[in-house]
Amino acid sequence: MKVVVIGGVAGGATAAARIRRLDEKAEITVFERSGFISYANCGLPYYIGGTIEEESNLTLQTPESFFSRFRVNMKVHHEVTEINPYEKNVTVKNLESGKIFTEKYDKLILSPGARPVIPNFPGIDIDKIFTLRTVEDTLKIKDYLNKSNPKSAVVIGGGFIGIEVAENLKKSGIDVTVIEAADQLMAPFDTDMVPFIHSEMRKNGIKLMLGQTVESFSSSDGAIDVNLKENISIHADMAVMAIGVTPENTLAKAAGIKLGIKGSIVVNEKMETSIPDIYAVGDAVQIKHFVTDSETLISLAGPANKQARIAADNICGGNSRYTGAQGSSVIKIFDITAASTGINEKTAKALGIKTDKVILSPMSHASYYPGGSVMTLKVIFEKESYRILGAQIIGFDGVDKRIDVIATAIRAKMKGYELTELDLAYAPPYSSAKDPVNMAGYIIENIKTGIIKQWYYDDESDLEHDGSVTLLDVRTPFEYSRGHIEGFINIPVDSLRERIGELDKSKPVYVICQSGLRSYIACRILTGNGFDCCNFAGGFRLYSAIRNDKSLNKKATPCGMDV
Repeated sequence: MKVVVIGGVAGGATAAARIRRLDEKAEITVFERSGFISYANCGLPYYIGGTIEEESNLTLQTPESFFSRFRVNMKVHHEVTEINPYEKNVTVKNLESGKIFTEKYDKLILSPGARPVIPNFPGIDIDKIFTLRTVEDTLKIKDYLNKSNPKSAVVIGGGFIGIEVAENLKKSGIDVTVIEAADQLMAPFDTDMVPFIHSEMRKNGIKLMLGQTVESFSSSDGAIDVNLKENISIHADMAVMAIGVTPENTLAKAAGIKLGIKGSIVVNEKMETSIPDIYAVGDAVQIKHFVTDSETLISLAGPANKQARIAADNICGGNSRYTGAQGSSVIKIFDITAASTGINEKTAKALGIKTDKVILSPMSHASYYPGGSVMTLKVIFEKESYRILGAQIIGFDGVDKRIDVIATAIRAKMKGYELTELDLAYAPPYSSAKDPVNMAGYIIENIKTGIIKQWYYDDESDLEHDGSVTLLDVRTPFEYSRGHIEGFINIPVDSLRERIGELDKSKPVYVICQSGLRSYIACRILTGNGFDCCNFAGGFRLYSAIRNDKSLNKKATPCGMDV
């Protein structure tokens, strides 16, 4: 059996290695147009910032080492220019010699990945504008930093790559501005969670320009002007385009392979395309979202590797099937970690899914053990069914393991209240006897059984301040004095029973504390005494983060500085 693989990074290299493990006699050839194979895309920004010091550490294998171990012919600097499905061959150009030849195949795997979105802006070809997708891109940026010693940079795009590039440029001593067309960074996160990301970026000196759109670039005094709408320009020594990627579908389209959303390659559960004996994997393919069952694109290394393994299994006579992805991801942003899985509220609303949510601020491990830190955990679930739809966590230690637990719960199609049943490891340095994931489950269970009702940040503007409801802050007087919501009276939770006579039992009570725990206790006291009580999800810590973020976003001047 002769197998040709187009693309030698995550999906292509994984598929080739898996085929070899299943079939020692197969003839396997991989064509990769860049000079590197099996490299770690996700590590590229950290080479720019110096965290990864050696260029060799960016590549997991070389063509020589791959051949030595797997006897796979890795042809770098070879670009496939045409697929001929009826003759079952591909046309290949050797980019070093210019030689063009054809290669026969019995089975073909497309793993072309995705290419950076580069709008046709005036001035887009200025040599001080960079993208980051390949090792060559990384080396080009690093070489520019070393030779030109830039003092300022503009990063256009506030997704994973944009944020990681911004952080690593900042760590290289460069003044960085991030421009994002949306009103927030990191689209997977909801508006009530992303303020913690914005705050961390600003705290580390990154200027944010949200809701701003680039229109053109121009050279200026040996540097570059990034020109925005409303005649706003930012002068910088370099710019990095990171506004997203689009499926690389050139070969598939020309070959007549069926395409889907955004030009992605349509595949079935076995990773087969519409043309027999041609498979496709990775960032270029359209897949099913595990939570919504809708068609989607998910450009992450984990799904690409799984798809590659499944395609290889089926090429070798197996019957493996891909059941979809849910977009589980994690990112380091200076000192914090932000992670998500499943869908957020915005996506659920667009799909017409009725949702509820819990937001809590637990410690990463037992509070009495030194070194604990607060995380903010949000779980979104479907009303009535309580099916878990997604989760977002932002904090320091332990964020990644909690998101992985919830991602597994989603895959197991657990109900939100069933998180209480998970038997999770506990020791004081690592967790609490009631793990944050369990705590989320307890709150959902309380909602299900009617023990607690919640109100949220978006409800604050609808609260009546005419005396028809009671607005109650149950923190300490000192906490209250440092900041509170206008119109809220202060009765500490530990004094509530003695002062309950100060409250009108005929009025609904909306309660808030710092994290949501004391206000929950207050609600139980009030409910037990005949009051109608509603607890603020996330506490004043969350409320103030959202409020401050909105204020800073409004005050941002064209140069990104706060006034």
